[in-house]
Amino acid sequence: MVSDKSTEQTDASMPDWSAYRGVLIVVEQRDGEAKNVSWQLLGEGKKLAQKLEAPLMALVIGDGVAHLAEEAVHYGADRVYLCEAPELSTYRTRPYSRVCLQLIEEAKPEIVLFGATATGRDLAGAIATHLPTGLTADTTQLDVEPPPSRLLLASRPAFSEKMMATILCKQYRPQMATARAGVFQALPKDTARTGEIVRIEAGMREEEIAAQVLDFLRETGKINLEEAEIIVSGGRGLGGPDGFAPLAELAEALGGVVGASRAAVDAGWIGHEHQVGQTGATVRPKLYFAIGISGAVQHTVGMSNADVVVAINKDEKAPIFQFAHYGIVGDLFKIVPAITAEIKKRRTVFGMPLPGADSPAAGAEGEAVGSDSQDIDIAARERSEAR
Repeated sequence: MVSDKSTEQTDASMPDWSAYRGVLIVVEQRDGEAKNVSWQLLGEGKKLAQKLEAPLMALVIGDGVAHLAEEAVHYGADRVYLCEAPELSTYRTRPYSRVCLQLIEEAKPEIVLFGATATGRDLAGAIATHLPTGLTADTTQLDVEPPPSRLLLASRPAFSEKMMATILCKQYRPQMATARAGVFQALPKDTARTGEIVRIEAGMREEEIAAQVLDFLRETGKINLEEAEIIVSGGRGLGGPDGFAPLAELAEALGGVVGASRAAVDAGWIGHEHQVGQTGATVRPKLYFAIGISGAVQHTVGMSNADVVVAINKDEKAPIFQFAHYGIVGDLFKIVPAITAEIKKRRTVFGMPLPGADSPAAGAEGEAVGSDSQDIDIAARERSEAR
């Protein structure tokens, strides 16, 4: 049995974190353009800051990036710290982490959030090691306990994505987490909004930095699911790698990209860079096609924030229809070409350029393929509000 006196001593030994207040978002940028995840985190950070009755802050690091500090205010930041220097023009771990560590020491935010990108993961890990403090990686849900505890509730998939784990950092400050792109929603940009912009010094000279960036080679041909507005995804129902050919044609006609479920990727039908879901990309497109995808939780958590979801499946009881705004029941190998042909036809009629097409011949093709559409059982229905 633990005595009351012993309990009082344990409580008294807890650190006093009362000096730490506020939520800080580290804005990631490249070539003067911010990553969308930064604005998404500002939107979520605003909710956390309001619950804590604390300011929402942002940190912008780079060279010639003052315009991003203003944008951060427009997206909800109350105070933006701006650090500009030639040696910060390209991301390197040591100078960027030095700026972050100095600011954290001075501003004392209780929560610091980064995008779960290659850069964000590298930077957050370096900072957490130096402080030291805890770091929750790849979070998909964020919340806070109200005062007096003010604990960050950072949740992420665990145990092979079979459950959600909520991780707390009780003993150290700041509480830190990286969050996936596409999970949270940015606030509407308000150019009339004003806030405080504070310039800070880099505190590190070029000769103190061991690593040098000689060149930056962009990888061409790689898709970016997290920023795509239209995604056409396929699953096990495609039957094999050849099943992605009609999906690629539909995606091209729409000006979108091809996605996939984990089952299709694990089967080796398509590369992992196309995977949508808990172990792939979390997306927030305007239009999402789920074709031949049953609707397992692992996949739906990655695409459920799409503005419009169209599901195509031969099984009318497939769980994916619970997430779809429109459901089409039938043979996907008839339905998908029919939709593609109709899109091409309408682009031609309205004078819209066909991606990758040299002539408006797709209209005739649309008539031929479209003739099979009478044999397709199409059931379009509004998705339930209690999704």
